[in-house]
Amino acid sequence: MAIRIFLLLLFMGFSFSIDASAETPLKAAFIRDHQLWLKEGDKETQLTKGTYAYNPQWSKDGQFIAYTAGDKSGDNTNLFIYDSEKKESYLPYISIQTSDYKWSPTSNQLAYNSGGVLNVTKTKNGRPHGFENVALGVSDFEWFPNGKEFIVSSESNLLPTGWEPVHLFKVPVDANLDTNKIKPFYTVQTNTSDLFAIDAEYFKWSPDGKWVSFLLTPTASWANDSNTLSVLSSIGENFQVIGKMLWNARWIKWSPTKNQLAFISGEGRFYVENKNAAVADIPLMNKPKEYTPKGYVDLDLEWFNQDEIIVARAKENKKWNEGPVPTMFTVLYVINIQTGEQRQLTFPKNKQLDISPQVVGSTITWFRTTGMWNKGDVWAKDSINGPEHLWLKNVDFAPTFFYK
Repeated sequence: MAIRIFLLLLFMGFSFSIDASAETPLKAAFIRDHQLWLKEGDKETQLTKGTYAYNPQWSKDGQFIAYTAGDKSGDNTNLFIYDSEKKESYLPYISIQTSDYKWSPTSNQLAYNSGGVLNVTKTKNGRPHGFENVALGVSDFEWFPNGKEFIVSSESNLLPTGWEPVHLFKVPVDANLDTNKIKPFYTVQTNTSDLFAIDAEYFKWSPDGKWVSFLLTPTASWANDSNTLSVLSSIGENFQVIGKMLWNARWIKWSPTKNQLAFISGEGRFYVENKNAAVADIPLMNKPKEYTPKGYVDLDLEWFNQDEIIVARAKENKKWNEGPVPTMFTVLYVINIQTGEQRQLTFPKNKQLDISPQVVGSTITWFRTTGMWNKGDVWAKDSINGPEHLWLKNVDFAPTFFYK
């Protein structure tokens, strides 16, 4: 009898833990009618009024949301932080002009690039406030996984002999503009025949922190048509070119558990053709494997698990060659990269398209719109085989989820 009671209690505890996990509410920051909002579970809360807010980013512990806000014209835009404990937005400094800011992976410290100057926030009364200069001449940056250093790029200069190589640096958080603390990390030798670039952008770390991916970008007009996806080992020794793609950070995604890199390959600035979902094993031993069927294009992607990716797919349109660029009416597909099996995941109505897939635990969300890129709804499926349901109505962009 005692054994039966023990087993029953064990089973009940196990069932409760599964149900509690399954019922964990989604938590997201989003923009509606230019204002910052928060949704947790079924509750929606407006966080700003009378401004134009953009690009919300969660701190590691979810207490803070960094975002930029200004006027309708895009002028007078400053960096703000919303404190969810005190339920208020504040300026971490009198004026911070930036569009490039990233939270530390280990603390509530915010780094940002303002006019080529990399800065980090200080702390006052338990929240980010004030700032310290870190380094000058910065084009793009990303935290190292340890939260103690940055990988930094600096745009090349055009010399009478041609463009300089692309330089990457390792910069400690406490560099304080001391160039003696800043060390060269890797120099990408470029030329105009097989690899031409003047900058490196969109740094992203592999799940084990042993590789960093980034996009090598040429001069502006050329970059609209073709860029070079590359990876570099965390000690700055092994550099590899992965493939050609467009200038889109969302089109580069590491697997959640393996050193596999998914991306949308293909050149040409228009989305009507030559855009293929591909996956590369890192370090690269073989050519990346492409999964897009002939006659189609894939225009967004997300990992569902270590064996499956989700893509936004449309029929290609090779007939178009002039006039307004046609809308590509994408639907979501799930691809098993081990077996090659592919099946349709969402079913938007006529003249609707599904983009921006995001996975939070076992939940899949996406942005459904009619082609008005700054207006649509967020839909969700609680599992890969579950029914779809409306989760957020009338939003400007896909939300930014907080998920530990």
